[in-house]
Formats: sequence, C-alpha cells, structure tokens
Amino acid sequence: MHVAIAGNIGSGKTTLTGLLSKHYKWEPHYEDVDDNPYLDDFYNQMERWSFNLQIYFLNSRFRQIIEIREKNKNIIQDRTIYEDAYIFAPNLHAMGLMSKRVYENYCSLFELMERVSESPDLFIYLRSTVPNLVKQIYQRGREYETSISIDYLNRLNERYEAWIHEYDKGKLLIVDVDKIDFVNNPEHLGEVINRVDAELHGLFK
Repeated sequence: MHVAIAGNIGSGKTTLTGLLSKHYKWEPHYEDVDDNPYLDDFYNQMERWSFNLQIYFLNSRFRQIIEIREKNKNIIQDRTIYEDAYIFAPNLHAMGLMSKRVYENYCSLFELMERVSESPDLFIYLRSTVPNLVKQIYQRGREYETSISIDYLNRLNERYEAWIHEYDKGKLLIVDVDKIDFVNNPEHLGEVINRVDAELHGLFK
C-alpha cells in the first residue's frame, strides 16, 4: 500500500503523514527539508538556486520511489515527485526563475523517472486558502520560510487546484484544512481516517 499526501507549503502534510502513520502503522517517508542544502539559498535568491533545488528534490523523491518498491511495505509519503514536476518546476519557469533550456532539461529527466514509477494507491490532497497557509507557516517558525511571498503561495495554490482538477493517476481524497483541524480536534482526525478507510477499503462514505 502506497499512500501519498500532497499540498501547498504549510498545509499540514508532514503532520498528517505522522498521524496516519501512527494510526495505521504505516512506514512514513518524509520530505527532506532539514538536511536540504539548497532551501536557505533558494528562498533568498530563487533564480540562482531554483534548478539546484528542484534537482535535489527530484533525486530525493525518486530514491523514495525506489525504496517503496524494494521494501514492499505499507508506506505513507509526505509529498510526491508529481508535485515537483507539475507544480513547483513549471511555476518557477513561468515566473522567469528557471530558463527554458534548464526547464526542458528538468522535464526530460522527470519523464524518464516517471516511466519506471508507479502512482500511489491513494492520493490525499490538503486544500487550503493562502491566509491559512501563512498562519501555519508563521506558527511553525522555519527561518528560511519567512521570505516566502504571498504571490508565490498564490501561484502555487492556483497550480495545485488546476492539477488536482485533472488528476487521473488513481484514487483521490481532498481534505479542506480550512475546515478540518486534524491537529487539535480528535473528531476531525477521526473524520479523515474514516474517509481514508472508505477510499482504501470501499466502505460507505
């Protein structure tokens, strides 16, 4: 079983990954943030470090895919390779922060990786408005995120919504985190778990 959680910066992916991992006893695969050597540089000088950062994430995510296949265990993944390729990289290209030549090189590499990748059994998308994202980013207090602009978050949100609308790689569960507080409200977490059960096991929704 491979379950993946997607969502914009600050939507609660890592938190929900941990909560569902604990509940279902799934092995969690987290996004490599703390040891990422490019994040600080990227948020301070996006154009200079955009390609380096995206290649780092692409490599990290592809390694996770290989590990998931080799381990043959129940896995829950915090963000996927698809978001790198369909959300973040094209957004950087559209903003003029990644040149056409570099972007096409990136896309070519992703297409090779996708050929040998399998989609998650269930994709959970955490939908959030930008004000809620800003609140969550502020509360968790990561220094390198203080320079993220509202415009950048808005652009990512627009791309997420467009992509999710067209998503056809498997089962999809959308959780509105403006309305569902799975962190502080046990009933809300229970609601999410019930919906996950319904998607995975075909129970009544």
